Amino acid sequence: MKNPVKLAAILSPLALASVLVLSACADTSTPADTTTLLQGKVQNIVVIYAENRSFDNLFGNFPGANGLSTVVDSSGNPTSAYIAQKDRDGTTVLATLPQTWNGVTAPGSSVVITAAQSAGLKNAPFSIETGFTAAAGAGAKLDTTTVTRDLYHRFFENQMAINGGKNDMFAAWEDAGGLTMGHFDYSASPLYKLAQANVLADNFFEGAFGGSFLNHQYLICACAPTYPNADTAAAHPTIAVLDKDSSGNYMPHLTAAATAKASAMDGPPTFQLSGNITPANYFGDSQFYAVNTMQAPYQPSGNAPADLTGTDSAYANPAKATTLPPQTQTNIGDLLTAKSVGWKWYGGSWNAALTDGQQDPTIARTVIYAGNSSGVATTANVDFQPHHQPFNYYANLDPATHAADRTAHLKDYTDLVADAAAGTLPPVAFYKPEGVYNHHPGYANLANGDQRIADLVAKLQASPQYKNMVIVITYDEFGGAWDHVAPPKGDKIGPGTRIPAIIISPYAKKGTVDHTQYDTASILRLITRRFGLDTLAGLAKRDSALQANGAPAMGDLTNALDLTK
Repeated sequence: MKNPVKLAAILSPLALASVLVLSACADTSTPADTTTLLQGKVQNIVVIYAENRSFDNLFGNFPGANGLSTVVDSSGNPTSAYIAQKDRDGTTVLATLPQTWNGVTAPGSSVVITAAQSAGLKNAPFSIETGFTAAAGAGAKLDTTTVTRDLYHRFFENQMAINGGKNDMFAAWEDAGGLTMGHFDYSASPLYKLAQANVLADNFFEGAFGGSFLNHQYLICACAPTYPNADTAAAHPTIAVLDKDSSGNYMPHLTAAATAKASAMDGPPTFQLSGNITPANYFGDSQFYAVNTMQAPYQPSGNAPADLTGTDSAYANPAKATTLPPQTQTNIGDLLTAKSVGWKWYGGSWNAALTDGQQDPTIARTVIYAGNSSGVATTANVDFQPHHQPFNYYANLDPATHAADRTAHLKDYTDLVADAAAGTLPPVAFYKPEGVYNHHPGYANLANGDQRIADLVAKLQASPQYKNMVIVITYDEFGGAWDHVAPPKGDKIGPGTRIPAIIISPYAKKGTVDHTQYDTASILRLITRRFGLDTLAGLAKRDSALQANGAPAMGDLTNALDLTK
């Protein structure tokens, strides 16, 4: 703009006034963009990764969220929006839900609900606390201290249950029958209260179909692990047997066993082989991928060392069918390290599990996959889950050749508490609770995990670093529990079923529900944007696939934040 003083000689007073007003507007600095604000204000991102709960399973009654009120009325009767569960033929609507095979409650529960007592529930979502009272008696009320049985949450079974987005085959293909349709009243829980005070994301999906192993891998690399030459490997990993279409292409549908029950009312599903590895070329690149639980090549692992010769105690036996070869894909840790950005993965009971894993293979483990005599996790039997430690699968954290890197990046929960108190948390921190605190059905309840996670959040909020922190609490996957929202159509890895996510920060849009479309790797998108990282190939692939299928790209969680504060 020209100098208004010079213009004064040739402009009328009214015209000059107009020029001065326009000049003042033009001189006003524009607000900083989101990336600049994010990089200037957020110094720490902390991810708390719990286990195996769909959104409707825990937050279906959350005010303002896309929850159960969409599909059931105030009396629990299905609305016209509810898509009824169907039998295995894909067309017959189930008259009632199947019984919960092998019973609702885990061994050792104070309240026992047998399979027979679980039969006859109407084809609709139901309250786990009170749903079985009529059949099992007035005292048969469950709550968040109850450990319910585990349910299938595997790669292909999840896709079969989703059934193209209708979500109407959960009762048919989940091995627990009707329990898949249950939900808790979670409104009195500490995490529910944290969601009310901060931001609850109600359109957040597990990044990969299926279970914990793959979704932990997806959390750090937006990819599936590879198993080179799985079909000829001496260890003989299990390869899934899938149906094919008329052109001979693999379908995301397991081939039924010869003895499989035709109806979900007659028993759980059985398959020729629900293996851990995809067939060659399932993903179109002639490679084999690990999509169901495989064990780390390093201790702590679900597979013991072959022996204690030399450094062998630090490794899992590679001859075991479930030992995954070391991975070499680029992960978020690699990108952070390349930018000299500090990061750590804090595992609950990591130190104890590491010691437990390096024992002679003839000695029974007391920490790794070690619950009590009923298989339930307790504070005395913490049930450490080694397949929940994704960085431990990578070659650049080999115990012998990269010992210093392991020490720097793989830490214990006690280190997390100490770092938070001292104000020395790295810019990026992941926390994985051990079994007793992770919310996983089958061996853990909700109450124990609520207490641990809420206590950690309080410790983080007391940290001198909290003023510049974003905490994300989410779940690795759905755990076999139904949800009514169709996942957007992405790529062949996912996304899968909707899960809860809570965003806590001084910058959180307090007391709101964020409806932005997210998935597990939205956490990676946030980290990438904040620290100016290269984009992982899997992030670009996911967004490209979503857009090709008419859906928006995934958000990066910045919509949950008000960075102008």
